[in-house]
Amino acid sequence: MFEDQSCVISRPLTKSCEKESGWVYMTYKLLDISNGKQQEASSRHDEQGGDSAKKRRKSLKASDQGGDGRDSDTTSLIHPIGWDNSINCLLRCSRSDYGAIASLNKGFRSLIRGGELYKLRRLNKIVEHWIYFSCNVLEWEAYDPYRGRWMTLPRMPPNECFMCSDKESLAVGTELLVFGKEVTSHIVLRYSILTNSWSAGVKMNSPRCLFGSASLAEKAILAGGTDAHGTILDSAELYNSETQTWVTLPNMNRPRKMCSGVFMDEKFYVIGGMASNTEVLTCGEEYDLDKGVWKIIPNMSSGLNGASGAPPLVAVVNNELYAATYADMMLRKYDKKNKSWITLGSLPERPVSMNGWGLAFRACGEQLIVIGGPRATGGGMIELNAWIPKDGPPEWNMIASKHCGSFVYNCAVMGC
Repeated sequence: MFEDQSCVISRPLTKSCEKESGWVYMTYKLLDISNGKQQEASSRHDEQGGDSAKKRRKSLKASDQGGDGRDSDTTSLIHPIGWDNSINCLLRCSRSDYGAIASLNKGFRSLIRGGELYKLRRLNKIVEHWIYFSCNVLEWEAYDPYRGRWMTLPRMPPNECFMCSDKESLAVGTELLVFGKEVTSHIVLRYSILTNSWSAGVKMNSPRCLFGSASLAEKAILAGGTDAHGTILDSAELYNSETQTWVTLPNMNRPRKMCSGVFMDEKFYVIGGMASNTEVLTCGEEYDLDKGVWKIIPNMSSGLNGASGAPPLVAVVNNELYAATYADMMLRKYDKKNKSWITLGSLPERPVSMNGWGLAFRACGEQLIVIGGPRATGGGMIELNAWIPKDGPPEWNMIASKHCGSFVYNCAVMGC
């Protein structure tokens, strides 16, 4: 509809400190559109779209006149272009700007804090991926690779037992979930980007730790792990962040802990792990969400983890599965046809780990990200290295660094 599509953000900004934000530029362009141009565009839509275009225009007209009951202050948002076009433009703003936009009036604030914009972004397949990680107990940092911005999250609520226990993290929808233990039970803490605050999360039907997990839009699957008594589980659950509910799924074929999970080709995979304190599993399992069944995949995690090491470091970009093998610091790609792993090249040299612990390997949109700290004395530095998979060996670029500790305890990527 707009002549130069100035409101669409489809790439990272070239500078992290541009004086004029994308939102200000977009607003300037939109307010420059005259009512005459808007009417002309609507007429063209009527000619091309028939009844649907007329209904859209009627809806906009009703919105502009407050016919739907909205306050006059919030009816049009960006008044010259109407409610629907305002929403369409807000969807394409960087979510880095949503905090500032929410302060404009109660209409913007309600849209953003209520989560409606994020639901519409998901329906329109508009996604920005931010990286969340913790290098200090109870403290989390976030990095926006599109704007090159660092953000510090509010400190997690203090809990002595929780601080000392193993923790898993998962980003799903607009939430960051952190799973841990109290004295005799498991707890879940939930951070919401809508309120920028922590609260108690909803417990699983079968609470667990040391599980494999992955998210897809507003849903996530957690599989395996151990219960409060240390029993290794074969059960799995699905979480819906919009309803904040857990649904028990069919059991896997094998109980496993210290495993990893990914979504690929619209199916969930649990990879590797331990069947006991000494038995390393080399098989993976595939869960078909439509059929509700698990299938064993032999040798899917062969060589990816050891008995004393971290769970397999795996990530999916463009429905291709990659693994960072911490034993030899190499990057591998899974050959789906031959069900085998192909070595692509080396991981970044500087980040170090202890048998995989302290190192994070994630997919961030179209990039693979390695997060870790170099071996150094005094203080601590974390580095984010990225590579967009293509033909040839990986060429890692350090996209960000920060003084905040050099050991990554937990890490998650939120796409919304």
